Amino acid sequence: MVNAPQFSWRFLLPQYWLLWLGVALMWLISWLPYRVLMLMGSGVGALLYKFMSSRRKVAARNIALCFPEMPATEQHALLKANFAESGKALFETIIGWWWPNWRVRKLAHFSGYEHVEAALAQGKGVLLLAAHFLHLEAACRVFGLTHPSVGFYRPHNNSLMDYLQYHGRNRANKYMVGKRDVKGLIQALNQQEVCFYLPDQDYGRNRAEFVPFFAVAETATTTGTLLFANAANCVVIPVYTYRLPGYQGYQVEVLPAFTNFPSGDDKADVTTVNQWVEQAVLKNPEQYMWLHRRFKPRPQSDDPSLYKPEATAGAGREQ
Repeated sequence: MVNAPQFSWRFLLPQYWLLWLGVALMWLISWLPYRVLMLMGSGVGALLYKFMSSRRKVAARNIALCFPEMPATEQHALLKANFAESGKALFETIIGWWWPNWRVRKLAHFSGYEHVEAALAQGKGVLLLAAHFLHLEAACRVFGLTHPSVGFYRPHNNSLMDYLQYHGRNRANKYMVGKRDVKGLIQALNQQEVCFYLPDQDYGRNRAEFVPFFAVAETATTTGTLLFANAANCVVIPVYTYRLPGYQGYQVEVLPAFTNFPSGDDKADVTTVNQWVEQAVLKNPEQYMWLHRRFKPRPQSDDPSLYKPEATAGAGREQ
């Protein structure tokens, strides 16, 4: 379990004044209506698209790799929409960390909780699989209104930011464990906790299988999901999260638990996980976090990078 960062008098030193100013400004902005926050987020996203050229190239490459048959005009439209969503994510962090419960409830739409209840009634923990959607801070807060959960936590390098981040995220969580505390999460699952786990990003070549993800035939996919499912008395339950149209808020949709999982076939099992992520992404592809170098690891260490300008081949099904 992560020990909660404590407030320190050092946070009042001049080196933190600029951060405090930004925090105060964002706190004031947080009281604006939700619609206004999302419109502001779209504006911030337009600036990010213009000035974050390196991330723009990564996102464009990911979209091209995953959807090679999508016309270039549609890929470009998806890219621009994704950056608008990235701008909104800034304000959704504010919502997740600072909004009072009564405001969050107005945006909360929750379905499928009976699947969690059924697992807990059997005396099992729940390994809740979520994907890296840009609105995740707000969606986790929505889930926490129904059932506070346990999640991994990565400390921030800035002490004041770490203090704010921990206490903000803990509004949706029962408690958190360190990002490398595998035993801590297994213990939580054995204690019938609901534990969030996000298996859809690049966690390196160790404990990974190379299986399809969209049109990329060999995508490094963590076997961490299988590790937890095998080591703990739990069921694995996937969840969809997405922002609803028309400023209605956030939908958290809990799906039925995976059956015969893990099966003992690691490649087949992580393929099942990737197929669930694909289904989640296709619901709202613009809301997914395309800015991450998802396909950085290759099957062989000397294989060419898919992110080099000349890398137009070798991604698998997209060829």
